[in-house]
Amino acid sequence: MSTETAVEPRWLTDEEQFAWQCYLHATTLLEDHLDRQLQRDAGMPHVYYGLLVQLSRAPRRRMRMTELAQNAKITRSRLSHAIARLEKSGWVRRENCPSDKRGQNAYLTDEGMRVLEKAAPGHVAAVRAAIFDRLTPEQVGHLAEICQVMTEGLQPQGADLPWLR
Repeated sequence: MSTETAVEPRWLTDEEQFAWQCYLHATTLLEDHLDRQLQRDAGMPHVYYGLLVQLSRAPRRRMRMTELAQNAKITRSRLSHAIARLEKSGWVRRENCPSDKRGQNAYLTDEGMRVLEKAAPGHVAAVRAAIFDRLTPEQVGHLAEICQVMTEGLQPQGADLPWLR
């Protein structure tokens, strides 16, 4: 590409740069805060808690591994490693998928459900204290709207995302 046809980047305005830096700082601190809370209180990282929650909401506490990876927004490789760790703890079990010989389901065991039920109150308290107790109802609505717009833009139809491969 010649320099004559190169397009100058649309640099962030000062206000946009400030908002971007605030977002990065807040999300990094929030993820660390939730991860430390769950490690301390439940002996698991935040991503594992999210997997247990997904399974607890699934019919019969079972979900195809590919669907679980998509819902958690993690690669199948990372999911496989996480499920192996959760299996060692006795919280999850892998099962062959009856409708697809190549597929596997993850199943939330009774022990995993007990662990999740024990961890949930502390986790929701951490989320509430970190976010919702600090925002007005109007700000909560704005936060949801902003996140939804971002999500829709980052997951366009037919996108080549790692968890969809």
